[in-house]
Amino acid sequence: MIPKELFRKIRRIEITTSRLVTDIFVGQYHSVFKGQGIEFDEVRAYQPGDDIRTIDWNVTARTGQAHVKKFIEERELTVMILVDVSWSCRFASRGALKSQIAAEIAAMLAFSAIRNQDKVGLILFSDKVEKFIPPRKGTRHVLRIIREVLCDEPQGRSTDIVSALEYLNRVVLRKSVVFLISDFFHSGSPEGLKKALAMARRRHDVIAVTLNDPRERELPSLGLIRLRDAETGVTRVVDSSDAATREQYRRYNASRLRKRDRLFQGVGMDHVDVRTDTPFVEAFIRFFAKRRRR
Repeated sequence: MIPKELFRKIRRIEITTSRLVTDIFVGQYHSVFKGQGIEFDEVRAYQPGDDIRTIDWNVTARTGQAHVKKFIEERELTVMILVDVSWSCRFASRGALKSQIAAEIAAMLAFSAIRNQDKVGLILFSDKVEKFIPPRKGTRHVLRIIREVLCDEPQGRSTDIVSALEYLNRVVLRKSVVFLISDFFHSGSPEGLKKALAMARRRHDVIAVTLNDPRERELPSLGLIRLRDAETGVTRVVDSSDAATREQYRRYNASRLRKRDRLFQGVGMDHVDVRTDTPFVEAFIRFFAKRRRR
């Protein structure tokens, strides 16, 4: 039995994201993510303008009339959604929590997939793989995905993206579209993360969806404040009224974000930057437009 509060959250996300998919995303999703190739459909009589390379010579010889092979796109895709459920995603200085935004994005992507008759699966991860739901179709399946993202209580606190990608490569053998939703506070080495992303990119179409909060870029001047690392539990008192301290904080995070962008560029990965204080819709519209142009 699903608790009433959780049921209301699932229902709200279902209504909101279904409307987004219907009004905005379903056509863009279809145009951007193609099937794995083409498959034979039927043979029909040749018509002026048909490509002569598609002529079926066996049928043409048998009937005495030119026929061509007709092909259709092999549409069905497998979409995997990897969601970071580490403790750093339970944060927002304004707007919705990162975890809430991650659930809404996962729902939007999952509904877009099933509207196009694609399969969709889920991997929840922290510093370990918390849950795996194999790819399937259907609205009930998507609602289960939303429920798992919303109510999962992770055993791990920190973030290990490498283990999640290694698990993905073991359990999903078919080339898939993979959305990796995380704030990318990876606890392992940058070199290990780059290697794991590059390996996943060779097998799948991997898109990073980064969860960002304004306070992770710069500090306001609020006097003495206590900062706590959600994943390690380490706390530190900082004098945010000190201009040098705020500048040091800003520079550190500007460098962190530049390194993250270079990481994605280095492995040839698309990414969508999402903020807790602005709707994620515009970021995805820009992403779809960029993919379509390319």
